[in-house]
Amino acid sequence: MSKTAGYVETYSTLLTEIAEEAEAIAMRYFRSNGLSVERKSDGTAVTPADRAVEEMARNKVAKSGLVLDVLGEEMGGANAKSAANTQRPRMIIDPIDGTEEFSRGIPTFGTLMAIEEGGEIVAALVNAPGLRSRWWAYRGEGAYRDGKRLHVSNVDKLSNSMVFTTGTGPSKNAADQAKIRRLLDASRNSRSFGGFWQHMLVAEGAIEAALDWTSKPWDLAPLGIIVEEAGGRSTNASGERTIYTGQLISTNGKIHDEVLKLLQ
Repeated sequence: MSKTAGYVETYSTLLTEIAEEAEAIAMRYFRSNGLSVERKSDGTAVTPADRAVEEMARNKVAKSGLVLDVLGEEMGGANAKSAANTQRPRMIIDPIDGTEEFSRGIPTFGTLMAIEEGGEIVAALVNAPGLRSRWWAYRGEGAYRDGKRLHVSNVDKLSNSMVFTTGTGPSKNAADQAKIRRLLDASRNSRSFGGFWQHMLVAEGAIEAALDWTSKPWDLAPLGIIVEEAGGRSTNASGERTIYTGQLISTNGKIHDEVLKLLQ
């Protein structure tokens, strides 16, 4: 059995079981009356659904028999930096990515999970019950949405591309805003969207590029491998394959260098 096939055998049951239960929890709260929304110290939203999903996921990891640490948005972890120098693999989880949307009844939210071994993401699953979609990838095994293999688009010029970004709001400084505007202006069509879905759209071939600029590791962990296994590229603005610098630029690969040039 190949090592890549081993990732599927080792992690698919755990990731799928967590996704199924996370979906049930999230949909009990979604568009419910009186949903409690709190603000954390960094100003971001959190709901009882976020906490319930992460607690459930941690319990399932603990009972799985797998030797896995956990890094999560709501309950933290031993180290929010890369696990490249540790012997233990870990799950990185965002129990509900897009809590702002979730709390407002907008269906573009999801549970994001990835398995990191030696600093490399080797397995990932994104479950978006509001969109009735699930994406997954295992290193070397391709990327899938609801069982259908994914492929990025063949568009080879930014001027012919559709680009989604997180926008140019006040969370970014003037220099970063200018870089992102250059990218938007150079594309054929653009939208300010942000979040996991834009990267999944790159993997599906629906758009050519997606940009997140000020994100945490749990926001990004499963996205790059899904894009890469669909034939694309995901890096930060310096071209590094990492989820630990806050940035993730995903493209179909054919326009990646052109995109990075505008962001530097």
